[in-house]
Amino acid sequence: MENSSKIFGLRTVIEAINSGKTIDKVFVQKGLRGELFHELESLLRKEGINTSYVPIEKLNRLTNKNHQGVVAQISPIEFHDLDNLVLEVIESGSTPLFLLLDQISDVRNFGAIIRTAECTGVHGIIIQKKGGAPINGDTVKTSAGAVFKVPICKVDHIKDAMFHLQASGIKVIAATEKSEDTLYDVSFKEPCAVIMGSEGKGISPSILKLVDAKAKLPMKGDIGSLNVSVACGAFLYEVIRQRR
Repeated sequence: MENSSKIFGLRTVIEAINSGKTIDKVFVQKGLRGELFHELESLLRKEGINTSYVPIEKLNRLTNKNHQGVVAQISPIEFHDLDNLVLEVIESGSTPLFLLLDQISDVRNFGAIIRTAECTGVHGIIIQKKGGAPINGDTVKTSAGAVFKVPICKVDHIKDAMFHLQASGIKVIAATEKSEDTLYDVSFKEPCAVIMGSEGKGISPSILKLVDAKAKLPMKGDIGSLNVSVACGAFLYEVIRQRR
């Protein structure tokens, strides 16, 4: 975590949240007690802020200051409102292309995906408030600054974002090996959103049930899957190929 994007201390973090700072993630010491802690915990739940309960050793590695059991990561970017972004893209006359990330947890994968998204003209990346990788210095570096160029939306639930996209005439296509079709069998020419799953588990089964289409990458080797950022690049460049 970069010093410039990190704050610590119970009261400091409470004030930052109340003042409207964009908090990406809060690390809280396991077993913390007290009135201020309960105030913070209530605030974190109310605002739906991504929170991890960690040993004190983790906090000590994040900062050598008196952190009082709490360290928060301030996001280096401002997040976009999904409803407004979808409307803007549709009204612009462009063929919408969105990217949904279901619990991508590795910061470097996340950054690499953002970089590829910027290079392929993705109109917006949609992530869930909880469970995914934070946007921090490593994300900025790995994305080569693309994190400042591609609109990113944070939503309470990926499912809600899918319903909104579908209601707006944008079909959702899952990148998953649980498909008979390859990405070359599916049309990406119309408005669409590609959804990528987490590194270990892939796309959640409950989400797979709601998609409009599924597609897999043809695999010729013995290894059964690609790194998620590489797979994402293959899908996004197939979109470009089809839309040329």
